[in-house]
Amino acid sequence: MSSSSPLLFLLHIAGAAALLIWSVRLVRTGVERAWSVQLRRWLRKGERNRLLAALMGMGAALALQSATAVAMLTTGFIAAGTLSAAAGLAILLGSDVGSALVAQVLLSQGDWVVPLLLVVGVGLFLRARRRDFRMAGRVLIGLALIFVSLSLIRDATEPLRDSPAIGAAMRYLGGDLVTAFAIGALLAWLVHSSVAAVLLFVTFAAQSMLPVPAAAAMVLGANLGGSIIAYVLTLGADLAARRVVIANLTLRGGGAVVALLLLQRFGAYLDTLGATPARQVINLHLAFNLAVLALGLPLTSLVLGIVDRLVAPPARPATLDRISALDPASLADPNRALSCATREILQMGEGVETMLRSVIRLYGQWDDTAADAIRAKEKDIDALHISIKLYLAGLRRASKDEEVDARALELADMAVNLEGAGNVISDTMLGLAKRLDQGGVAFSPTGNTEIRDFHDRVLSNAQAALNVLMTSSPDAARALVEEKDLVRDLEQHLQRSHLERLQQGLSESIDTSNLHQETLRALKQVNSAFTMIAYPILSETGDLLSSRLSRPKP
Repeated sequence: MSSSSPLLFLLHIAGAAALLIWSVRLVRTGVERAWSVQLRRWLRKGERNRLLAALMGMGAALALQSATAVAMLTTGFIAAGTLSAAAGLAILLGSDVGSALVAQVLLSQGDWVVPLLLVVGVGLFLRARRRDFRMAGRVLIGLALIFVSLSLIRDATEPLRDSPAIGAAMRYLGGDLVTAFAIGALLAWLVHSSVAAVLLFVTFAAQSMLPVPAAAAMVLGANLGGSIIAYVLTLGADLAARRVVIANLTLRGGGAVVALLLLQRFGAYLDTLGATPARQVINLHLAFNLAVLALGLPLTSLVLGIVDRLVAPPARPATLDRISALDPASLADPNRALSCATREILQMGEGVETMLRSVIRLYGQWDDTAADAIRAKEKDIDALHISIKLYLAGLRRASKDEEVDARALELADMAVNLEGAGNVISDTMLGLAKRLDQGGVAFSPTGNTEIRDFHDRVLSNAQAALNVLMTSSPDAARALVEEKDLVRDLEQHLQRSHLERLQQGLSESIDTSNLHQETLRALKQVNSAFTMIAYPILSETGDLLSSRLSRPKP
């Protein structure tokens, strides 16, 4: 049917490709929601040496099925000062290899794999009580759908193997590897997933739709396109973080161009990489990323030094003053006024998140400039809080609708909680970091790791809370409140762990005991303030009991 109707064929291919892209995303979001904190902690362990960092990046990319997702996590650590640029670049190089390994795994499956993954995945997702088990089910469903989408692509393209027109077009790409390379880079960028693009090209090669040289060029192009994704997504990031992404783009993207030149000259030797077209192309993808890792890992400091010299801090352009979202004219339209207040609260939350991200580096090295910036941001937060409070009070006076009044009170509570979180960071945590510096003391290695891991968990929850504020997703709200219970239990566990070190007489723990315990409590307070954003949503859906979350419905 597909061969007799071009429109139907395109619909089949587009649908299968869309399923592939969505399935890869399904796996990634499942891993992020269940194990993002563990992955972030794992990545930070790569600070010890570059080889370990590369291995951590490889493992994280295998779990997330995305080198781009690993890049975004890594740039966050670099911006916060909790990971060096050299370790960050090593992580990115390792994640590129992990992404190539993902493609290898996804092309190897038996007939029994899909039904098994679906049965187990759906069972876990619908019946499991714990969130990590439900997300494991989500991951298994996503993997099954990846295999299904690849099968759909193979079925849709089967009738085209004997098509003269398609054969002529593919033969042209086989002779014009530069065009094939550009198409591969563009498609990887468009779908925002080099894994999905590579799987698509390899499947076409397996169906004899693409000559092996053309498919190989497209896969190399996908490596360039995948590196560009992270570059574009981090354009507004901290300069140190952007330099690491640019260094990875230089090594991986530049390596792809060099590999394309070698392919044009030595393409006849591709058959040494495997017995079938698909195996040759997928093995080239893995071999290329392994080569970039092997050659780039010893050169990380050199490449970063060159990028540092070439990528100078941008000149400060003329800026426009921020205009408040609290439009007085909108008070006549309650729904619009509530939206205006929500936008301003989101601005508050982003400001507190910035403070939280920045304060942890001061525990390792005090910086008066950074501390002053945090205090200045807190003054901005206080001013926003007052403006929001007055705006919502005016809305309540102007509107007699009970629902509007209730929502205005909910937003006012959110603003109070976020303002309180800002005070905790600016007053309590900043003061504790200053006392560490003035006392000339430091946390024990174990205590320092505990503080940084706990901070990272709270930061992750703060980001999730802002997503809940934007999307009002009940599932995300439930996950956030569940996380609050986990944070409470973890804080108690860390307090006990600290007391055990005191009993052992560790001098670092004794000298910093109060500072350690007060920092844990402060971070728990910040986490609670952000979590309160989820409560109105769960109250409305009936998922929130008077004291605890209800069980998820099967």
